[in-house]
Amino acid sequence: MTTFGLDGISRRTRAVSRSISAENFTGAKSGGGRATEGTGAVAASRLGPGWKISPSIDIAPGTTAVLADIEGPGTIRHLWCTTDPHRAWRGTLLRMYWEGEEEPAVEVPLGDFFCNGWNTFSQVSSVPIAVNPNGGFNAYWPMPFHRRARITLENLTAEKVTLYYQVDYELDEVEDDALWFHAQWRRSHPVPYGEVHTLLDTVTGAGGYVGTYLAWGVNSPGWWGEGELKFYLDGDDEFPTLCGTGTEDYFGGAWNFDVPGQGYTAYTTPYLGLNQILRPDGLYNSQQRFGMYRWHVLDPIRFSEDLRVTVQSLGIGPGQGNGLPHRYRHTSDDIASTSLFYLDAPSSASRPATPDLLTLEVD
Repeated sequence: MTTFGLDGISRRTRAVSRSISAENFTGAKSGGGRATEGTGAVAASRLGPGWKISPSIDIAPGTTAVLADIEGPGTIRHLWCTTDPHRAWRGTLLRMYWEGEEEPAVEVPLGDFFCNGWNTFSQVSSVPIAVNPNGGFNAYWPMPFHRRARITLENLTAEKVTLYYQVDYELDEVEDDALWFHAQWRRSHPVPYGEVHTLLDTVTGAGGYVGTYLAWGVNSPGWWGEGELKFYLDGDDEFPTLCGTGTEDYFGGAWNFDVPGQGYTAYTTPYLGLNQILRPDGLYNSQQRFGMYRWHVLDPIRFSEDLRVTVQSLGIGPGQGNGLPHRYRHTSDDIASTSLFYLDAPSSASRPATPDLLTLEVD
């Protein structure tokens, strides 16, 4: 078993490194750079084989591309990709299947998986997710599998999507107690007044919750982020075991993310951030929109039976007399969530319905 982390780099293991890309679709040893046709064939026509003939793939409208199909045991260590156009970030669905299951463990819009849910680039400098200019998506979540791993990308848009990608993995034994990586996407557009947005709807089994990304569109004036994140663990019913104190608090910020004289202030750190602030432009982009993430890498939320996660759509209104400076009030914001967790099963019965393009759209 490969020891992960800096301490493991200096140790000898039996693992072998492999990589799948448009230059080596199978990851086979000595299989890279052999293409004689591809998206770069014309540009490389005077150079010959081995000179960037197949750096990317084109995914036609309404079709699904298989990015990787790997026989295990092994562990995916790194995903990198970028697309043209950026509109594809909310118009494509990234899926991952483990052990030959028919249902995906991961089904998330491509941009949301990489904390860029608004079709607009935002820098992310965290440990498991890095997004670099101009749309270089990187994920370092370890994804172990015993027999098989399959990754696909479906193009729901009406235009061709050009995808550059690379899947880096190791072939090596996987411990019996290794959990499978999962990610689910949900959107409340908007949250019904007085209700909550559900991030996870009672996932059953044992595992660990490791990450949240929210693409939050504000539909009311004033401060919008008083809502509490609540984690209902192992049979919790009406009341959760873990209950936060506010949205900005959960993402490691404070006091409305508002620096006096500066207003909303973005930040991106190893495990949490407010990575994106999209301000109204006085014309078509009329609403404030935000992107924020928190990775429970050093503080995973363990569950042994089941897990449900919600967030309140809650803001602050004007005072209500009697010397009270303000009051909490329900809002109906546009909240899209990506929840990441490890589970003791390669698929989950609580997977939400697959979203269509109208459910996904943000433009």
